[in-house]
Amino acid sequence: MASLLSSTLLSLALLLIVSSSEAKDFLVGGDTEAWKIPSSKSETLNRWAEAHRFQVGDCLVWKYDGTKDSVLEVRREDYLSCNTSSPIAEHKDGNTTVSLPRSGPYYFISGAAGACEKGEKMIVVVMSKRQRWSGGISPAPSPVEYDGPAMAPVSGGRKLAVRIKGGLVGALTLMGLVGMIL
Repeated sequence: MASLLSSTLLSLALLLIVSSSEAKDFLVGGDTEAWKIPSSKSETLNRWAEAHRFQVGDCLVWKYDGTKDSVLEVRREDYLSCNTSSPIAEHKDGNTTVSLPRSGPYYFISGAAGACEKGEKMIVVVMSKRQRWSGGISPAPSPVEYDGPAMAPVSGGRKLAVRIKGGLVGALTLMGLVGMIL
C-alpha cells in the first residue's frame, strides 16, 4: 500500500513539473478593440505579434464586431495582396479562437472590404514545440572542463528557471510528505 501511495505521489510531482509548459491563449493585440484598422504604422498588430513568443499548441483569440468584420487565415501570397477570395479559414462570429498546431508563419487578414489594404492584418510566427524537462539533472561542469566566459541567458531563460525551480520545490515537498507517511 505504501509503495502504491509513494508511486502515485511521485507521478503527481512529475505531472506538476511537466505542466509548467502548457499552451497559452493570446488575446490578439492585447485587448478587445485591437482587430481594427491601425491608426498609425507604429500601432500595427504585426508589432504586437513580434513582441510575443508563440509556441505550438498556443491559441490566438480575437474579439471584434462579427457583423462588421471577420478574421481570415490566408496563404502568404493572399496576405501580401490582401486577397480575401480563397481563405484557408474564415471566422465571422466576433469571438474567434484559432489554434496554432504547427511551427512556422500564419497569415491573417480582415475580411471587411478595404480593411486589409489599410493595415488590418497580422503575421504570427510560431516556434517549434516546447522542450519538456525530462527530470534528469546534469551536474555543472567543473572549472577545468569549461574554460570560457559566462554566457548571458537567452530571452525567457529566467521564466524557465523559475518554472523548473517551482516544479522542483513542489516535487521535493511531495516526496518529503511521502517520506513522513512511510
